[in-house]
Amino acid sequence: MDSMTKEQAASAPVTVSVARRILPGREQDYEDWITGVSVAAAKFTGHQGINIIRPNQEGSGEYVLIYRFDSYEHGRAWEESDVRAFWMAKLDGMAEGEATYKKVTGLEFWFDLPVIPIAARPSPHKMALILVITVFLLVYPMQAYVGPLMGDIPLWAKVFCVVLFQVLMLTYVVMPRVTKLLKSWLYTIDRSS
Repeated sequence: MDSMTKEQAASAPVTVSVARRILPGREQDYEDWITGVSVAAAKFTGHQGINIIRPNQEGSGEYVLIYRFDSYEHGRAWEESDVRAFWMAKLDGMAEGEATYKKVTGLEFWFDLPVIPIAARPSPHKMALILVITVFLLVYPMQAYVGPLMGDIPLWAKVFCVVLFQVLMLTYVVMPRVTKLLKSWLYTIDRSS
């Protein structure tokens, strides 16, 4: 949020990742908890979904729950709600130690990897460079090859199709792979201090 005003930050989408180590034998209880808290959160204004990263096969027991709200204010309303407090109380005895929280705003979630230390943040300049390159590589072929096939479709419909394709591809296909591929460059941590 370094380069954002408070107003911009308040209206920017918010993504929160929560990592918890679940005690052996309590996995099914936690899975049931995830189902319940997901249904409860979905009823809040601005909720944009929940993703779950389950433990790997080695039995680490660590789950990562990632949820999104369309603005800081809507996310805060969930976080400060009695409904969330009720579900948090139900976690008692399921998790080992404290959960690790990471909150990002705006487009940072495209560059967010749960395995990166919480203090590490990609440079805004690096994020902008990667976004310009990937958006160009998605939009140019779409305009060059698919655009002419759209024929007499109104301009607004063509633009909507291009934007829809671009956002879905960036969010679910391209950026997760690009972020993993360029992880060491994006998340260069200054170890001199």
